[in-house]
Amino acid sequence: MKLTTKGRYAVTAMLDLALNDHSDIPVNLADISKRQLISLSYLEQLFAKLRRKNLVISVRGPGGGYNLSRSSNKIFVSEVIDAVNDNVDATGCQGGVPCQDGKICLTHHFWNELSQKIHIFLSDVSLADLVKRTDVQKVSQLQQSKCNSSLMLKNLP
Repeated sequence: MKLTTKGRYAVTAMLDLALNDHSDIPVNLADISKRQLISLSYLEQLFAKLRRKNLVISVRGPGGGYNLSRSSNKIFVSEVIDAVNDNVDATGCQGGVPCQDGKICLTHHFWNELSQKIHIFLSDVSLADLVKRTDVQKVSQLQQSKCNSSLMLKNLP
């Protein structure tokens, strides 16, 4: 079973955006990049796809960045993964035929059913659900304090 880096990074970046989203102040991708240690150019590619699927709104100009397109309780993890053209596939053939010598393998339907159940599970988890988690809150606070400390050190004479 594999969720690619693209899907993982997209969910991570969207969760960061949800944690730092204040409707009047857009979140800069450079800030997400620093907190999550994801390359800025990779984030730009992911957010272009997320914007096309209406999951985020871009704000141009100085102080620009991104906001969620709707409330975090109405954006689901499955939508984020789907938006970046990723999927969670437990089959060895990436959901297609042929698995084995041009035919369906013995366990194809079982693994395909598991993939569908995972997608259903991810369709029931919103960004707001993740934001509420204590473990997510703790990690977010550590990331914020680390970024703030780095910023303060850069501003010293």
